[in-house]
Amino acid sequence: MSGKHTRRLIGLAAAALVTVSIAVPAAAEPGAEPAGPQARALAWADEFDGPSGAAPDPGKWRHDTGGQGWGNNERQFYTDTRANSALDGGGNLVITARNDDAGGRQCWYGTCQYSSARLLTSGTFTQAYGRFEARIKIPRGQGIWPAFWMLGDNFGSVGWPGCGELDIMENIGREPHLVHGTLHGPGYSGGGGLTGTYPHPNGWAFADDFHTFAVDWAPDAITWSVDGNAYQTKRPADTNGNPWVFDHPFFMILNVAVGGNWPGDPDGSTQFPQQMLVDYVRVYS
Repeated sequence: MSGKHTRRLIGLAAAALVTVSIAVPAAAEPGAEPAGPQARALAWADEFDGPSGAAPDPGKWRHDTGGQGWGNNERQFYTDTRANSALDGGGNLVITARNDDAGGRQCWYGTCQYSSARLLTSGTFTQAYGRFEARIKIPRGQGIWPAFWMLGDNFGSVGWPGCGELDIMENIGREPHLVHGTLHGPGYSGGGGLTGTYPHPNGWAFADDFHTFAVDWAPDAITWSVDGNAYQTKRPADTNGNPWVFDHPFFMILNVAVGGNWPGDPDGSTQFPQQMLVDYVRVYS
């Protein structure tokens, strides 16, 4: 995020289309309102309907697992257990970060202190261009790092940042009123990522309620919005001559990290468990 981290993953593709008519933000300049309605096709969606305690749909989501730090010296071990990712029976996916020693599993720093989950559509769905959105209630607390983001499906062949990374929403607990949107690519990764922030208009914590986080991705521009309010647009010219790598399919990722180089570690003020609730994820062509 915000240029403070790296990411590790792989990906592949698929999905069917169902025609709908929606109001879709166009590639607006920062501060502009989304443009008027356009006919688009719903390419992929998960509404997370199902019984309490059920696993996320394995036909849509895979789990990354492990405690190797994920390029950021993160402290959690990602599991595929229902303790860390499950439906709540009320139409939400719940990703839970716990201070539970992860069942004695080993992390890069020794016995893991925390567990969490990281879900991705690598191998089940990828898409180039369109609208990607999710309605999410984020967790809170120092060292808690929720994210809704994307990686290029060619990660396995070109690596990071050549594959491209598109962060739709990230938050770190010490900034409860602020979310970040960032692009990473060759020549503009890590601390040089192309980034912007959106403060809560009332100065409130984003963890207090659900919010809709989205990008509208076209060949010549990517626009970020929160609750329908567009706050930044990035274009190929913004890379200062470096390659614009947002021209091929990407897959989506939902995760809650604990600790790491950017958010810092939890402290005495951090309460566990912390949960990220996801009402839906929808992708339009």
